[in-house]
Amino acid sequence: MDMQAFNTEDEKEVICPHLERALILIGKKWNAMIITVLLKYGSLRFKQLSKYVNPCSDRVLVERLKELESAGIVKRVTFEDSSLIEYRLTQKGEDLDKTLKSLHNWSDKWLCKE
Repeated sequence: MDMQAFNTEDEKEVICPHLERALILIGKKWNAMIITVLLKYGSLRFKQLSKYVNPCSDRVLVERLKELESAGIVKRVTFEDSSLIEYRLTQKGEDLDKTLKSLHNWSDKWLCKE
């Protein structure tokens, strides 16, 4: 199909806005890795998480965790009578498991040869 044949209305229908939002959120640097680590290990403290999401700086990791928390994907859990804070996935975050595994399989098949 000739790309010049698209008109403005056709361009709006190419990508669903919900899919576009998901791709922007998951595709942002470190977000998919953070989610993958939490899928694998469950609840983690910040320092534990930062070791797995290396070489992401602590400042950027804090930003990404806040963003994922705001999106309802990660939950920040605090404990009474303790300064302990853990991060874990919400159900919304856990529902990304199959999607990220599929993306991982695709990348193994098609990108490892590049």
